[in-house]
Amino acid sequence: MKPWEIIELLRSDNSKLFKLDVLANNMDNEEFVEGLQYGLTPLITYGTRDFSELVEERTVGDARNQLSSWYHFKQLLDKLINRELTGHAARDAIAELEEGCTAEQWNNWYRCILLKDFKAGFSERSVNKVKKGTIPVFGCMLARDGAKEEKKLVGDVIIENKYDGVRCIAIIQNNSATLYSRNGKVFPNFPHIEEALSKPEFNNMVFDGEIMSDNFQALMKQVYRKTDVDTSDAYLALFDVLDLAEFNQGKGNYSTLERKTILENLCFDDCIREVEWTRCNLDTEGGQRIFKDMNKTAIKNGYEGLMVKPIDAVYQCKRSAAWLKIKPVIEVTLTIKDIEVGQGKFEGTTGALVCEGVDDGVHIKVNVGSGLSDDQRDMFWDNRDVIIGDLVEIRADAITQAENGEYSLRFPRFKTFRGFNKSEKI
Repeated sequence: MKPWEIIELLRSDNSKLFKLDVLANNMDNEEFVEGLQYGLTPLITYGTRDFSELVEERTVGDARNQLSSWYHFKQLLDKLINRELTGHAARDAIAELEEGCTAEQWNNWYRCILLKDFKAGFSERSVNKVKKGTIPVFGCMLARDGAKEEKKLVGDVIIENKYDGVRCIAIIQNNSATLYSRNGKVFPNFPHIEEALSKPEFNNMVFDGEIMSDNFQALMKQVYRKTDVDTSDAYLALFDVLDLAEFNQGKGNYSTLERKTILENLCFDDCIREVEWTRCNLDTEGGQRIFKDMNKTAIKNGYEGLMVKPIDAVYQCKRSAAWLKIKPVIEVTLTIKDIEVGQGKFEGTTGALVCEGVDDGVHIKVNVGSGLSDDQRDMFWDNRDVIIGDLVEIRADAITQAENGEYSLRFPRFKTFRGFNKSEKI
């Protein structure tokens, strides 16, 4: 089968087992496997998007079609990857090759590889499940929960505020930066950040950080938006750096402290900002005092929590206790305004407490469904006319503000009632 025929076959059935079977039956097709590698390997980018149009059915002469052979297409791909072809030259070369293709060859194969999207319901994980190691896997360092690793909160460490943004891995190859999500998906809507990092002095480097803006909800809407994109206020908050070769190997050579020093010695544009950090020894009273003070102020200053990193730890492209995330919680007291009936398994009982009130000068409205036991849901529903107007204490990760200016809570959880007779709680 031709590769584009295999793609059409994969699109014909939504069954995962069917797709895995089709992939397994065609892993001896050299062009098909090479095309999957070009189209699914996260670190391969082509630096152009001027090829989005589908072509209509047509007949192509044999002589002309030779120019669109797999051999010629791979040559074009390599030139795009190495940025030997950019801008108008890249667009013209792609257009010339497209003219020599049949509609099926272009629409269902070459175009999909350039777009890095086969639109057939499979991914690099599917391919690697059939044949391990076919597609290189994208990875970055991930933190463990500090609440579950308290015994490792010791020694000489670096403490940072944990930013509440979009995780971003910036990779610079051929003096051109590409921004990726933590899962290897390309972020296309931050050209000013890409431009700021597309410099010779940053070539073959990998920067790790969070894309930030003044409004998290608004930022999330812009990340993959197709039209009317406005990310001009976004900036990249950097907290780590390593060589591209180290990143590809999945492990770095430099310690946390050495990597911080490298970052400090680099010069960045205004849209690239280094995350501030503090060094302390958690085995000392002074270090514990610093840790507790930073813990208290993190939420108040708009951060998601803290990151604790041993100074001698190396970067590893996996989840590791070398990074520990500490998420302080806040507690607010609000008034129950209403009780929402539940749905599904909670039908006929309490779904959520509708709460409202002022905490630390901020007027908050929030629905709280988490943290309620089944017995509490039934008890509150049976007594809903009685408990409306009572005070309830809620735990949450942070106070958030929506685009309309209203304040709410992130991940609210019911804790207890307040304001009843002394020592009396429902």
